[in-house]
Amino acid sequence: MTLHEADFLARKGKKPITMLTAYTCPVARGIEAAGVPVILVGDTVGMVEMGFESTRDVTLEHMEYHIGAVRRGAPNTHIIGDLPYLTDTDPQTALASAQRLIAAGASSIKLEGPKEEVIRHLVDNGIAVVGHTGLTPQTATSFKRVGTDDADARRILEEAKLIEDAGAFMVVLEHIPYSLAGVITRTLRIPTIGIGAGPDCDGQVLVINDALGLGDYWPPFSKQYAHVSDTILKVARDFTAEVESLEFPNNIIQLTGTGRR
Repeated sequence: MTLHEADFLARKGKKPITMLTAYTCPVARGIEAAGVPVILVGDTVGMVEMGFESTRDVTLEHMEYHIGAVRRGAPNTHIIGDLPYLTDTDPQTALASAQRLIAAGASSIKLEGPKEEVIRHLVDNGIAVVGHTGLTPQTATSFKRVGTDDADARRILEEAKLIEDAGAFMVVLEHIPYSLAGVITRTLRIPTIGIGAGPDCDGQVLVINDALGLGDYWPPFSKQYAHVSDTILKVARDFTAEVESLEFPNNIIQLTGTGRR
């Protein structure tokens, strides 16, 4: 059963919310089978899957493609689609962009920063919105933790309150001090989802590539539950060795009558 805004609001302070990113159909299928209630199709796809240096290179067309793939793999999961860089510069542009992501299969959209007018306009037009404050990769000049001094902490707290007041039903807190995330979580009525923000948030999100150990670098606040890059390297080496020795395809077990590839 797909969860909606009210379902997430009801979980605040009662049941932690698990969120993972996904960009492809088979990964989304596995995440849904595991019972994860929400998938984020983040613009992180640009860096972890597409080889871009920044999320700023991701386009609406990229997001539509990946949201569609994830929806086909996870037909019964709440899917959040990221609005890419510069596609939410004003309320009208943001609404047109959000409507495209919803049409592609997203249940709600996420945008970065304290864009009060944009959030209100989207909500007034029936778009469910997830906010994002703390480290905001689309505009960040570095990926260092933010909110570490009193002034910056106050700014992030005020941004979180503004995002809630504008009508967002959930907010992502990225790479901020644990104590600040705790204050924000206790202050807001809507759930907070942490990524590098400590245990006091209402839920946690990880980039699936980080969780899989896919790549050669992972943020310090992530955890690798496997090391899939090592598996890919081993498979590629084993296959090459078998091809060059003429062992493959002679070592395939022949199956007949299955009617499948």
